[in-house]
Amino acid sequence: MARVTVYSVSQVNSYIRQLFSTDLLLTRLYVRGEISNCKYHSSGHIYFSLKDEQGQIRCVMFASHRRNLNFRLENGQKIIAFGQVSIYERDGSYQLYVNAVRLDGVGALYERFEALKRELKELGLFDPMYKQPIPHYIHTLGVVTAPTGAAVRDIINVSKRRNPGIQIILYPALVQGDGAAESIVRGIRMLDDYGVDTILVGRGGGSIEDLWAFNEEIVARAIFDCRTPVISAVGHETDTTIADFTADLRAPTPSAGAELAVDDMKELSLSLEQTSVRQRMLMKRRTDYDRQVLRGYALKLQMHGPAGRLRDARQFTAHSEERLQVLLARRITEGKNRLAVLESSLRTGIEKSLRAARHRAELLEAKISAMSPQKKLDGGFAYLEDGSGRPVRSVDQLNIGEAVRISLRDGIAKALVEETEKAQLT
Repeated sequence: MARVTVYSVSQVNSYIRQLFSTDLLLTRLYVRGEISNCKYHSSGHIYFSLKDEQGQIRCVMFASHRRNLNFRLENGQKIIAFGQVSIYERDGSYQLYVNAVRLDGVGALYERFEALKRELKELGLFDPMYKQPIPHYIHTLGVVTAPTGAAVRDIINVSKRRNPGIQIILYPALVQGDGAAESIVRGIRMLDDYGVDTILVGRGGGSIEDLWAFNEEIVARAIFDCRTPVISAVGHETDTTIADFTADLRAPTPSAGAELAVDDMKELSLSLEQTSVRQRMLMKRRTDYDRQVLRGYALKLQMHGPAGRLRDARQFTAHSEERLQVLLARRITEGKNRLAVLESSLRTGIEKSLRAARHRAELLEAKISAMSPQKKLDGGFAYLEDGSGRPVRSVDQLNIGEAVRISLRDGIAKALVEETEKAQLT
C-alpha cells in the first residue's frame, strides 16, 4: 500500500499563498468593476467587493494606502483598482489588496477635474481675498448661457419678477461640446468690456461631460481676470465645477443665481417702508427724549439760573429770618425764663435777707428797747441832768443848791439839790 501524505489546512493555504506570490500577473494587477458592500472600518481600512455581470472579488484597502485616495468610495461606483491578489490564510479565501483606485470612464474626467482644481488652488485662483462683492440694486445684468432652454428662461423670469426694470444683456454662448469653453470666455470678456453691473455664467444640469466646458482652465482664468463680479450658476445643486470655485459667488442653480444677482424690489419696497416706520418711531422716540432732556435743562436753568438763584436766595433769606425769629423767640423765652428764675432767686434771697434783717432789727429793737431810757423811766427810773444839761452819773457832779432836771416816765421835774450822800460800792 502506497504511503499517503496528509497536509493540514494551514499548510494548504500557505502553499496556495506562495503560488499567488510567485505569479507576476497577480502581484501587479488592474481590476475593473463596480463597488459593493463598501465599509469604512474604524481602524482606517476600507473593505469592499468588486463585481461585474459574472462574478465578484473581495477587496481591502489598508489605511496606509488610503491617504492616496482623493475621493470617497461608495457603492455603485465603477472603478479601476490596482493591487495584488493573495490569500488570507486564516479564512482560506483570496482577495485583492488594493494600493490605488481611480474612477473608470467618468472617473477619468473626475481625475482631470481634481488635478486642475488642485493646480488652480495652488495658483491662488480660489483665494477668498480675490473675491469681489456682488453689488446690490443693479441696473444691468449680463448673462452668459445658451439662448434656448430652461436655464435662460428661469434667469429672465426670476430677474424680471424681482426687478421689472432690470436690463438683461444675453450673450448666446455654447455651453456644451466642441468650442463651448471658448464661447463662454468670449461672452465673459465682451460683457466685462460692455460694463454690466454683474455677470451670471451658467447653464442647466447634466452629466459631468455635459458640464465639462465649465471645468476648463481658460474659463476659470477668464472668470478670475474679469473686472465685473461674476456669479457661477452651473447645473443642479449637487453639481460643482471649476467655475464655481473661481467665481466671486456660487449659485446652486441658474434660478438661484438670478435671485442672488437681482434684488427683490418688492422686498426692498417693504424694507424701505419698514425702515421708514422704524425711522419715524426712532425720530419720535428721539424727539420725545430730546424734549424730556430740554425740560430737564429748563428745570435745571430754572433751578440754577439767576432767577432761580434769586428765588432760592429769597427763600433762604425767608427761612433764615424765620429761623432767626424762632431763635430770637427761643432766646427771649430762655432769657425770660432765666430772668424769672433770677427774679425768683432774687426775690427769695431778698425775702430771706429781709427776714434776716427783720429778725436782726427785732433783736436790735429788743436790745434797744431793753436799753431805752424810756424803758428805764417806765420802770420807775429817772434821768437827771445838771443845770447845763449834762447827764448826772455821780453825786460828785452835784452841788448843794444846784438846780437839776429830772426826767420821769411821763414828764420832767425841776429840783434843787439839798444834800448829797455817796453810796458805798461793793
